[in-house]
Amino acid sequence: MARLMHGSGVFAPKIDRPYFDAWLRRTGRQFAVSGRLTETAMALAASEGGTVEEWRARLRVLMEGNEIPSLDLLMRIDMLLAGPSRDRSAEDQQGSLF
Repeated sequence: MARLMHGSGVFAPKIDRPYFDAWLRRTGRQFAVSGRLTETAMALAASEGGTVEEWRARLRVLMEGNEIPSLDLLMRIDMLLAGPSRDRSAEDQQGSLF
């Protein structure tokens, strides 16, 4: 699919970015759950600085595909959405033997 270049009337080819497009689809489904975007924005504001509203706005821009995040930010968002690992939480419930 081609995009119309701003004001030129010329179509530009869509940039091939399969990994980012797949990430957008997957993350969009996760953010569709009520409150997930806000929870993620709160965690990013606490760890990266800025306000919750700034992060909510930036996450929306990312989800529209208007900005491609750094790999570090993309992985941080994935980690936040994944939550704690199951193995770790099971260990915490049982206690450590060491």
